[in-house]
Amino acid sequence: MLGNNGATLKKFGKLVAQLVEEEGVNEKMAEFINPVAMLGDQITKFTTEIGFKGFQNADEVGGAATDYLRVLGHLVFGYFWARMAQVALRQIEAGNTDPFYQAKLQTARFYFARLFPETATLMRTARSGVKNLLDTDAALA
Repeated sequence: MLGNNGATLKKFGKLVAQLVEEEGVNEKMAEFINPVAMLGDQITKFTTEIGFKGFQNADEVGGAATDYLRVLGHLVFGYFWARMAQVALRQIEAGNTDPFYQAKLQTARFYFARLFPETATLMRTARSGVKNLLDTDAALA
């Protein structure tokens, strides 16, 4: 993500923004769209913060990498779960009674209620810096 100055992230951000624009006023999609929209807004600042820390100390990027990539993963999964919920809601509204669509909605709700909120903690730990990781040598001596 940082290697190409965020070009890949910007491309994906456009997809997220397009979905948010398309479904942002749909009350039935709010539980899926609002979290993705919020994280989409936060991710640029978050990426910039990690990048600037890396300019000062390259170890900062490595220290934040796992948490950072997990946050990005949640943005991607959140986007796709929102898309699946969009399709399921449209099918249900069109009268499709296949339980598959209800199951998709239930799984999307589970994801957004139980897994997606991890992003707040992951962003916090990624921002905690590398010092707490590098100081472990003394504890292991």
